[in-house]
Amino acid sequence: FVSDPASQPYSFHATATVLNSGTTPLKSWSLLVAFRHGEILVSASGAVLTDASDFPYNTSGDATTSFSGYPNPDLLTPIATAGDLSLIQAQIDLVGTLFAPAPPYAPLPASLSLADPSFLCPPPSPASNASTLISTCCVPDPSFSPNATDAAALANSTTSFLPRRAGDLTISYDVLQAYPSSYLALVTIENHNPLARLDNWRLSWEWKRQEFIYSLKGAYPLEVDATGCVYGPQGQYYQDLDFSKVLNCQRSPVVLDLPLSRYNDSQLGLIPHCCRNGTILPKSMDPSQSVSAFQMQVFKMPPDVNRTVLYPPAAWKIAGGSDLNPDYACGPAVRVAPAEFPDPSGLESNTSAIASWQVVCNISAPRGSKPKCCVSFSAFYNDSVVPCGTCACGCPAARTCNASAPPLLLPSEALLVPFDNRTAKALAWAELKHFAVPNPLPCGDNCGVSINWHLYTDYAKGWSARITLFNWESVDLPNWFAAVVMDQAYDGYETMYSFNGTRVGDHTIFMQGNEGLNYLVGETNGTDPSEDPRVPGKQQSVISFTKKPTPGINVVAGDGFPSKVYFNGDECSMPASIPTSKGLRTIATTGIFNLVYVLGVSALLLFRV
Repeated sequence: FVSDPASQPYSFHATATVLNSGTTPLKSWSLLVAFRHGEILVSASGAVLTDASDFPYNTSGDATTSFSGYPNPDLLTPIATAGDLSLIQAQIDLVGTLFAPAPPYAPLPASLSLADPSFLCPPPSPASNASTLISTCCVPDPSFSPNATDAAALANSTTSFLPRRAGDLTISYDVLQAYPSSYLALVTIENHNPLARLDNWRLSWEWKRQEFIYSLKGAYPLEVDATGCVYGPQGQYYQDLDFSKVLNCQRSPVVLDLPLSRYNDSQLGLIPHCCRNGTILPKSMDPSQSVSAFQMQVFKMPPDVNRTVLYPPAAWKIAGGSDLNPDYACGPAVRVAPAEFPDPSGLESNTSAIASWQVVCNISAPRGSKPKCCVSFSAFYNDSVVPCGTCACGCPAARTCNASAPPLLLPSEALLVPFDNRTAKALAWAELKHFAVPNPLPCGDNCGVSINWHLYTDYAKGWSARITLFNWESVDLPNWFAAVVMDQAYDGYETMYSFNGTRVGDHTIFMQGNEGLNYLVGETNGTDPSEDPRVPGKQQSVISFTKKPTPGINVVAGDGFPSKVYFNGDECSMPASIPTSKGLRTIATTGIFNLVYVLGVSALLLFRV
C-alpha cells in the first residue's frame, strides 16, 4: 500500500473475447482497448500487440491499445462452421498492473472496438463499481466504402485473401517449399517511400511456436547459437538432428544482410537482391537497390508437424544501422494471395508460393524522439547566419548551457567549425553586431548532419540558392540523398550544378550527388590537430530557379526558403526564423530574438553608410 491512493498498484487478470456472429469472415482482426488506469501489460496470450512492442508495455500514452490476433488472425462465420467456437471466436488473456483510486472503482477499460473501419462499435454501457464486464456489439457500417486501391484489389481478387496494402516499407514472407517438419521461406524487404532509406538494416521477429532457423542464404544472424535448441524441447523432439549446423534458436533472432563480396558464395549468397551490406535505397534513387531479400530454412515443432500447418513469425521490427535512418513501426503479418515468381527454368510460366504473408511498416516518430539533422538559413543581403535551433536534435542530460535560449547568430565561416569551438566566434560576432548574449550561452544543436540553405542571387527573371551539407559524424555516408519542399518556388526549379536534382511531386525536389560527389565523408582532423578543430565532411551545389512559372514570387520575403528539408529520409529541424533585407521574418520565435536580429541589421546598415 502507498500513501497516495491514485498511485496504488493492483495486479489484474482479464480476458478479452472477439466473437464473429456475422455472415462474412473477419480477417486480420485487431481489437482496440481504451485503457484508463495507467495499465502496464505484462503478458497477452492469443494475440500480439499490433505495433510489435515488447512486454511489459505501458498503455498510459495510448488513446487505444491495439491487439492483433495470433495464431488465429481470421475468424470464420458461424454459418460456414456450424457455430464452432474454436473457428469463430478468439480470446486474449491479459495479465498486468493497473493504478486506480481507492475502492469502489470500476477496473475496466473505457471502450472496446475493432480497428476495421467498415464496422461501427457503439460505446459500451458505463461500468458500475461492482461490474467486472463490459461488452459492445459491432455492426457493419452501411455508409463505408473502401478506398480506390482496396476496392480495385478486392474487385480483381479471385480469392478470399486480403489485398496487399501500401506502406513506407513492406516485408513479404513467402513459403516456397513445405515439408511436414520444416519449410523454406523467402523474405523480401521493399522500400516504397521516395524519401527514405536504410543502411545496414537489422530485421527481427518473434517465433511464437518454438520454430528455429536451420540455415540462411542471402543474410546471416547476428548471433549464431543453437544452445536454446540443444537444451530445449527442440533437442528432445529432433534427437537425430545435427544441431551443430543449426544457425539460430533464439525466440527473437536478429538477421543482417551480407556484404557484396558474398553474393557469388554458393553456400551463403546467390539470392537475387541480397548481399548489399544492408543498404536499401528509395526507388526514386535506384529501383534496383530498393529491394533486399534472403531465404531461410525453418524447422517447426509439434503440433505443427504437418506440411499444411504454417504460421508466420510475429512482432516484426526493422531498423537501420545509422542514426540518420528513420524509425519504423510494423504491423502484424497479414495473409495475402500467394506471390508468383518467374519460372527459374526460363519458361513462360510463373511459380506460385505455397503461402504468403505481408507485413506493412510505416515511418514513425517514437515518443520523445528528436530529428537527426538540422537546417540553417543565410542570404546574400545579410552577413549573419540563422543557425540550427538550440537542442534541435536533443540536449545532453548533464549540461551547463541554456536549453531554452535562441541560438546566437553567426558569421558564415563559423558553419565550418564544430559547435564546441564556435564560442569565441559567436561572442566576437555578437560584440561586433551589438547582439544580446544570454548567460549561460545557448546549447548546441547536437545534430549529426547540418544543412545550410543560402539565398545566392535574386534578379528579374530568376534567382538561385546554394545548399551545403555538413557531416559532423565520424561515419562516412555513401549514396546520400536529400530533399527540399519548396511551397512557392517548386514550378520554377531549373537545375542543380553539382547534384542531380529531380522534381518528384508534392512541391518536393529530390537531390543526390553526381558521380564522384555521392560520398559524404565523416568529420576528420584539421590541418594541425593540436590547434585546428576537426573539419566536417562537406558537399555543396548551387540551384537555379526561373520566375516565369511562378509570377509574383517574393524570394526575399520567404518564398526562396524551403518549408521542409529531408536528409536520408529523416525530416530535419528547421530554424525558427529566416533572414530578410528588413530584419528577420519570424516563423515561431520569441520577441527577444526578433529584437536581437533587428539590431544586427541596423548595425550592418550603419557600417555600410
